[in-house]
Amino acid sequence: MTDTSNYPQLLEQAKSLIAGEPDLIANLANISALLYHNMQDVNWAGFYLYKDDQLVLGPFQGLPACIRIPMGKGVCGTAAATNTIQRIEDVHQFAGHIACDAASNSEIVIPITVNGALLGVLDIDSPKLARFSAEDEAGLAAIVNALVAELA
Repeated sequence: MTDTSNYPQLLEQAKSLIAGEPDLIANLANISALLYHNMQDVNWAGFYLYKDDQLVLGPFQGLPACIRIPMGKGVCGTAAATNTIQRIEDVHQFAGHIACDAASNSEIVIPITVNGALLGVLDIDSPKLARFSAEDEAGLAAIVNALVAELA
């Protein structure tokens, strides 16, 4: 488990990185790098963007990933279709899990909506089972909310 006391600092760093920057891709790239390099036991951190009724790979850090995910499929597609955070302790027990990286064992996905419309999802994977806690969920949701506030 990661020391969750660093979320306030990560949130402030994320806000500083995106403040006044209108380019979505640049902001997502910086946030994915920030999270990937500051969270322990994480092997992928990035974004999928909603396009043409599916999720399409966006900026990320980690190994190459699945490019397109159908709505409602896998952890990311489920989070996007239901607009609910998915915190999965063991992805191998998740019905319909899409294994982009066989080393991933747990996952958290935060939907991103701007003015009521789905923009995409923040997806973070870990090789550790049950890696993500309620504190991770709250900290990551706060970072997504800061991004949404900048975009709205």
